[in-house]
Amino acid sequence: MAKSRYPADRGLSARMLMTVFFLGLLYAVFITVLLEILHMGLAPVLGIALVILFVQYFFSDRIALFSMGGRLVEREQAPQLHAVIDRLVALADMPKPKVAIAQSDIPNAFATGRNQNSAVICVTTGILRRLDEPELEAVLAHELSHVAHHDVAVMTIASFLGILAGLMTRMFAYAGLFGGFGGGNYGRGRGGNNNAQAQVAMFELAMVLISAIVYAISFLLIRALSRYRELAADRSGAMLIGQPALLMSALQKVSGEIGRIPTRDLRAAQHFNAFYFAPAIAPGASLSSLFSTHPSLQKRLEQLARLDAEMRRGLA
Repeated sequence: MAKSRYPADRGLSARMLMTVFFLGLLYAVFITVLLEILHMGLAPVLGIALVILFVQYFFSDRIALFSMGGRLVEREQAPQLHAVIDRLVALADMPKPKVAIAQSDIPNAFATGRNQNSAVICVTTGILRRLDEPELEAVLAHELSHVAHHDVAVMTIASFLGILAGLMTRMFAYAGLFGGFGGGNYGRGRGGNNNAQAQVAMFELAMVLISAIVYAISFLLIRALSRYRELAADRSGAMLIGQPALLMSALQKVSGEIGRIPTRDLRAAQHFNAFYFAPAIAPGASLSSLFSTHPSLQKRLEQLARLDAEMRRGLA
């Protein structure tokens, strides 16, 4: 990790390493199964996988910005926003990321980019309108922590396997719905044809199940890392500015305002929750909150309250 004044988080580093290791192991098993079942050459399978990984890793910042409607802004276009980020990067002793704004009423912010030199910090017009400058500074300190700890890059790599497995699941499911991979051309006579069709159907079902299992395991591993990294960013961001209460205020305000956003808009934004400062989900217990990319608001506030008490005792 490049040095900065953000405190190192060994728990986060260990979890990132463990997640990448287990996902890499799962990925190797998945590729092996594909080679054995599909009887494809090693070169084409690895070639396709590496191309997808290359695009996702090196263009993740542009893909994320484009997907979320963000556009880069210069200092003249958003002087206040640039000024806040300038103060934070000077305080943290780290390179200044690119700055972007997304035209969305959902109050949120996110960081993307594979390293500190390619990082982008994006805020929505909704959060700029609702937070005062100290609260916005607390949110941006949280987002810069993701950049300093490199967990944005790890999440990009970690999500690759889940995306690949999800695509494979859909591909074989669609193949089964629309007649498979030419199963009607195998065998001789009616009995042979039926036997071949049954074999193809079993093959497609097996591939759907294998891909779904890989997707489910990668999903759970990524969710576990994602929730911890949000707690780590809350703590590191609050420690950098020295005022956990400001981040608590911003969290409460953003979460409350998200609850007022129309459900249709929240559903459209849910695909990007892993990036967001606060998840775009409706309040209350639901399946969405059960599989949320973020810890509960209560857990985040409790951690910040404890940190605030610790810092006050340290000043006494």
